[in-house]
Amino acid sequence: MRDGHREGSATPVGESEPLCELGSFVRNRVRVISLVITVCFAALTGGCVSKTDATAPPMMAAPVKVAKATKKTVPISLTAIGTGEAYSTVSLKSQVNGALDAVHFTQGDFVSKGELLFSLDARPFQAAVAQAEATLAKDKAQLALDDTEADRYRKLFEAGVTPQEQFDQQKSTAAAQAASVQADEAALEQAKLQLQYCYIYSPIDGRSGALGATPGNLVTAGNLPVLVVIDQVTPLYIDFAVPEQYLGEIKKFTARGKLPVSATAYGETLSETGYLTFVDNTVDNTTGTIKLKGTFPNPDHHLWPGQYSTVSLQLSEDEDATIVPSAAVQTGQSGDFIFVVKADSTAEQRTVKTVRTIGTDTVIASGVAPGETVVTDGQLRLIPGIKVQVTSPAAN
Repeated sequence: MRDGHREGSATPVGESEPLCELGSFVRNRVRVISLVITVCFAALTGGCVSKTDATAPPMMAAPVKVAKATKKTVPISLTAIGTGEAYSTVSLKSQVNGALDAVHFTQGDFVSKGELLFSLDARPFQAAVAQAEATLAKDKAQLALDDTEADRYRKLFEAGVTPQEQFDQQKSTAAAQAASVQADEAALEQAKLQLQYCYIYSPIDGRSGALGATPGNLVTAGNLPVLVVIDQVTPLYIDFAVPEQYLGEIKKFTARGKLPVSATAYGETLSETGYLTFVDNTVDNTTGTIKLKGTFPNPDHHLWPGQYSTVSLQLSEDEDATIVPSAAVQTGQSGDFIFVVKADSTAEQRTVKTVRTIGTDTVIASGVAPGETVVTDGQLRLIPGIKVQVTSPAAN
């Protein structure tokens, strides 16, 4: 039984041979793979060494756009946001009570000084004028009679027929009647004035606003409604404010003469030129600014009351300023810098100090000299010392 058990537990010869063959196959495959990896690594290493020894091809030049730094005279100016203000504004109201009879213009039109705008029902005022004229005529007739009586009593008094008392009484009656005539004349003038108020004329040249009343409405003297508002827009004011730190310079340059001011309204391409005509007498403590006002002829009505404008107040001129396009100035961690193209067509990064921006140009205080070539487009491709290739706008 024990011999039979040992025979049953032994491994059969036919099953041991396939396992040995499998292990040998795996070891052979591992050797082959290791050999292939070694050969590939040697080939790659040998290739890298050969390329390192060979001469590297030249780096491609970076395409850029350039411009020349120039020297020219530029204005020293302050820029602010201004608001248009009518040169004068008139709110028309009726000065008499009456019914609005007619409107003689179209709202929104330009009107001229002295142009008839409104007319009220004038019949009650015409009747008042006629009544005042009649009263004046009656009192004048009575005055003529009293003067005649006074003259008669004077002669009788001089002849010693009439006592002094009667003569003085008649003379006083004539004087009182003369005063009544003067009162009648004043009443007549007042009636005529009231009649004139029935016709409302434009007191200025300007642009009319919206109508406050239409024909048929009853208007009252000095109260609502406002019939129309007229704004004079030729000339026109532009109100703006600058920081109080510039007040000293403004006063200094204003003492030398008028300071020019230019204004460009939003939506407009043309700028209007005027002069500084007002400096406020106090600084606004809440904003730290000083209020200024420029007067503009505005013949073409480019500026408008209430419209925002970009205002530039020119204080003086810088005759030897170095100018570069604003697109050439870049901002980094160390401040503003510019790429300059050297004579060997390489880029050099320079730190610059900017003074101010005028339109599309920037005034440079230091870092770039007039005549040098600066990069205006393509700076993202540049590093100091890299070769550059100037391209035309079309090619770029």
